[in-house]
Amino acid sequence: MKDNILQKLKVLYERYMELEKLIAEPATLANPAQYGTYMKERGNLSKIVQPYLQLTQLLKQKEETGRMVSEGEDKELQHLAKEELQQIEEKEKELLEDITNQLLSREGGGERSVIMELRAGTGGEEAALFAADLFRMYAKYAERQGWKVEVFDSNPTELGGLKEAIFSVEGDGAYEKLRHESGTHRVQRIPATETQGRIHTSAATVAVLPEVEDVEINIDPKDLKIETMRSSGPGGQKVNKTSSAVRMTHIPTGITVRCQDEKSQHKNRAKAMRILRSRLYEFYEEQERQKRDKARRGQIGTGDRSEKIRTYNFPQNRVTDHRINFSLYDLEKFMAGHIDEMLEQLQAHSKEEQLKQLVATP
Repeated sequence: MKDNILQKLKVLYERYMELEKLIAEPATLANPAQYGTYMKERGNLSKIVQPYLQLTQLLKQKEETGRMVSEGEDKELQHLAKEELQQIEEKEKELLEDITNQLLSREGGGERSVIMELRAGTGGEEAALFAADLFRMYAKYAERQGWKVEVFDSNPTELGGLKEAIFSVEGDGAYEKLRHESGTHRVQRIPATETQGRIHTSAATVAVLPEVEDVEINIDPKDLKIETMRSSGPGGQKVNKTSSAVRMTHIPTGITVRCQDEKSQHKNRAKAMRILRSRLYEFYEEQERQKRDKARRGQIGTGDRSEKIRTYNFPQNRVTDHRINFSLYDLEKFMAGHIDEMLEQLQAHSKEEQLKQLVATP
């Protein structure tokens, strides 16, 4: 495993040195967008490069000390060398573990904020009510983490449900912790609208997209079709007489984004662009993943969201994640945003799978 990781680190180091040269070139300095892209990539790589250089230095020291242990004739020096070798090996283990965690986090985009998309699925009004419950659950969890939640677009129902909601969660590590929420969430309970006391099953889908900056995704204005319209809402609510709502279509990919929550068309445009950048980033990332490994499927754009990932069973006070076969038995607490234990279990499982992939990939 160590050899595979060292090989990957060597490739990243070579790319870092290449970026050092590219950043200094006159053509790059004359192109602010390109310069910004290179600087950001270089900054991200520097977090890996520094510990990698420490590790290579430590491995040289380990080799020299090991030679003293095996070839030395002075018993006292041999004893001291053995003690030093033990300390070096402990440092190597710690450093390698830290680098591995950084590699996994880097591949997963773990430090980013996120844009989340919630949509009511099968189940009519009950599905919309469940989608609203999920939104509150994530909002309360984000609040406990000290993160900021900003709604970009929403489509509420008259009974307080949500047909759709698009919102950002801004904070360090938000994507790392929330990324595994992508998929179909199923609920089993007696709806508030049910008069016979029967248990209904409905669903809502969740998509989690890493938020990206404009230097990472360069969108040509010529590729955009932007339409404006009046905002709309249930029962006359949030109706706006000005054309402040924005629909933005990226012509090459056909990806469409709508934003109407702000009264200002300018603000809706800015929010729509943030959503579009994240969707395009995920779209292009998925294409790259498929090129690297056709058998490996991502969460977005592959149909994975149609698969049931979690069931919220209210009669049994149980929430079960089917991907890791893990259950918790306090739904009220869970829906109040105390989802830490579930997320930690998913992160641990994901880390194991990523590590297998990291080691297996040449």
